[in-house]
Amino acid sequence: MGLYLLDYGAGNVQSLANSLSFLGHKFKWISSAADFANATSLIFPGVGAFETAIGHLESRGLLQPLREYILSGKPYFGICIGMQVLFESSAEGSSLGLGIIPCPIDRFEDNDKSVPHMGWNAADLINANEDAEGVNSSSYYYFVHSYCAKYKPDLYPGAMHWVHSTTQYGQELFVSSVRKGNVFATQFHPEKSGKAGLSLIDEWLRKPESAHTHAPSASLISRMPIPKHKLTKRIVACMDVRANDQGDLVVTKGDQYDVREKSTTTTEAAGAVRNLGKPVALAARYYTAGADELCLLNITSFRHSPLRDQPMLAVVRAAAECVFVPLTIGGGIKDSVDPDGTKRSALEVAGAYFRAGADKVSIGSEAVHAVERLRASGKPDGTSAIETIAHAYGNQAVVVSIDPRRVYVDPSTYEGPYKSELVLGQENGPENERGKAWWYQCTVSGGRESRDLSVVQLAQGVETLGAGEILVNSIDRDGTGLGFDLALVNMIKKSVKIPVVASSGAGSAKHFVDVFEGTEVEAALAAGIFHREVVGISEVKELMRAHHINVRED
Repeated sequence: MGLYLLDYGAGNVQSLANSLSFLGHKFKWISSAADFANATSLIFPGVGAFETAIGHLESRGLLQPLREYILSGKPYFGICIGMQVLFESSAEGSSLGLGIIPCPIDRFEDNDKSVPHMGWNAADLINANEDAEGVNSSSYYYFVHSYCAKYKPDLYPGAMHWVHSTTQYGQELFVSSVRKGNVFATQFHPEKSGKAGLSLIDEWLRKPESAHTHAPSASLISRMPIPKHKLTKRIVACMDVRANDQGDLVVTKGDQYDVREKSTTTTEAAGAVRNLGKPVALAARYYTAGADELCLLNITSFRHSPLRDQPMLAVVRAAAECVFVPLTIGGGIKDSVDPDGTKRSALEVAGAYFRAGADKVSIGSEAVHAVERLRASGKPDGTSAIETIAHAYGNQAVVVSIDPRRVYVDPSTYEGPYKSELVLGQENGPENERGKAWWYQCTVSGGRESRDLSVVQLAQGVETLGAGEILVNSIDRDGTGLGFDLALVNMIKKSVKIPVVASSGAGSAKHFVDVFEGTEVEAALAAGIFHREVVGISEVKELMRAHHINVRED
């Protein structure tokens, strides 16, 4: 008897398990339908697609026992998909939900905002005078979803009596948590919401189980959507991880992707892999410093056989045990063949990283090749890493990392296919760019090979295939400290309707302000300046607040 966790078989549930262990709570896993009878409290953490979740629950014979458990009156805590399955249905497929809450799950409108809704946002309590169940209206929580229960009292009055808190995103007001009787569930991820999320989980678990069985119905409110939402801008700390010449995994950083020392330093010989620290220690440091997300990119030679890359999987597991914000893993997320001839699909590789504790996977060169196939055939073929992973885990789990390089041309004579994408160097820009014109060409293999594909074609192509976010690197700006390439970031942001992360070129805290004031980008990423402690994350956020840019405070 006691606390049980439900793993539906296709999502990152390890993050919640890590949170519970960190907080000192013991639990067991639901391994069969019979375990529901032994559970006195149940948490269902779900990451992924609604239809996939329902399908896995049905195939394992767990859907009906889950319904019976919830109707039995014993405490239930659902997270993300664990909340959405309580509803009648979802526009994310044709499967029916449990129907406990009489309302459908719909997709966000993307005419005024990016979809997925990805990042840190507020959860506004319907009735602040009642038991908040750990939800704090002054805190920020991590959301990552394309589908939601929209708050519509006139249309779904019965369902709206379940609403515990709402959240504004663009012009839409949606349900961010529900609470009634024995049920409490959140659309956001408390296990990935830093100190605020850990506090919420801990408060729910430390209450007597009897306190979770009689929550009252909520009163209906009539709240008009407001023009601005509270979604914060995200600061992402990135770590490039590879094996050095001694075989140890280290965090490194290069200029234009060259990670070897060019001259002898006090710690490293010329030609040695630049060593800026150990990945898990740095990840823990950045989490403590207030990073909103962390990114581990595997650039080591292990990536040709990712499922045999036990050191990198161990890094992910260890980082996930001490980091309670979203963790993205990149490198080797592709179809591959092990040295013994065993074939591994990109979906299988991604699944291994999700089970180790990753929340998103980043795809690079494989995305370029997939878009080339898409453009050649005129339609998706369903086989790419982007498509297969997005289908199983939801598009919010798939990040595409793009590495464009400038191709300089004479604007007075250029009549090539990318004329509409030409960028002109600004007179007040960096001196080496003034008076020049260029378009952005896509590359693969870490920038070593150029492809006949523009950055706009790539961005729109990966969005069509199902990517949920784009990480925009710049080979030309990487390591320069000149600031983000605002023209490039703006070009990508205006060509897609999914979130975009700016990367490459940050040399000061002011550069983060520049990219958020000069573009509509949702997040900005840096590596070297954080590793070398040229700029601290707290310094970046302090300057952003001074410029009235909304940031998370933990």
